[in-house]
Amino acid sequence: MMDQNLMEVLLVEDNLSDVELTLRALKKNNLANNVFVVHDGAEALDYINQTGKYKDKPNKRPKVILLDLKLPKLSGVEVLRALKAGETTKTIPVVVLTSSKEEPDIKECYKLGVNSYIVKPLDFETFVRVVSDLGLYWLLINKVPADNQ
Repeated sequence: MMDQNLMEVLLVEDNLSDVELTLRALKKNNLANNVFVVHDGAEALDYINQTGKYKDKPNKRPKVILLDLKLPKLSGVEVLRALKAGETTKTIPVVVLTSSKEEPDIKECYKLGVNSYIVKPLDFETFVRVVSDLGLYWLLINKVPADNQ
């Protein structure tokens, strides 16, 4: 993990193996040092909203949030709903990175304003390629307004 002033990616994932795989995939393109990890939905909202144990953190918004759907405390859908309803958080790009292929999950996430929905590939090499490409796009290619940073 890293200095919160430099954070560009917020990874919201409770599965430690998936955290490790995601970080490894991002590291392939030298993007892993720009990741901050939280392990449940409530902690994700605390981090973004600077509440709870993050009340004193600098107000640095991530360039992208990688969000799992199956999380303890608050589900990824609940986190997404809160983020996209918030005036100051609705423009933060959110990419759902989940194992769920369920059509109702996909529809609900897009209805709430998700920017992308990616089903985690089961094959390691494919997972690494997908997450690497995802990191390159959202961190280096995608452009955001200056007040989003």
